[in-house]
Amino acid sequence: MNLQLTGHQVDITPSIREYVISKLERINRHFENVIDVKVTMSVQKLDQVIEATVHLSGRDIHVTCHDADMYAAIDGLVDKLDRQIIQHKEKFQEGRHAPGHKRAAT
Repeated sequence: MNLQLTGHQVDITPSIREYVISKLERINRHFENVIDVKVTMSVQKLDQVIEATVHLSGRDIHVTCHDADMYAAIDGLVDKLDRQIIQHKEKFQEGRHAPGHKRAAT
């Protein structure tokens, strides 16, 4: 998994970087086919904004989260991302291994 972490009007400290990496490991446990993750952190007045784009095999997922605290925004982002990746994984598995779907006899 390639991780690109950028900040707009925000200094990315080593502690924030480590926190994001540790949280994104949860996503990698659910779905191994994560190719690329781009995370952008920014500040808009008193609101901390974090955005992530995850490139999976066959789909891109984009998630945004706003909060007053950057760590809380990271937690909210990872929760949203986790739900969407699990949903994508379930759809991916349903399409490939649908029960009751058999080939027609030739």
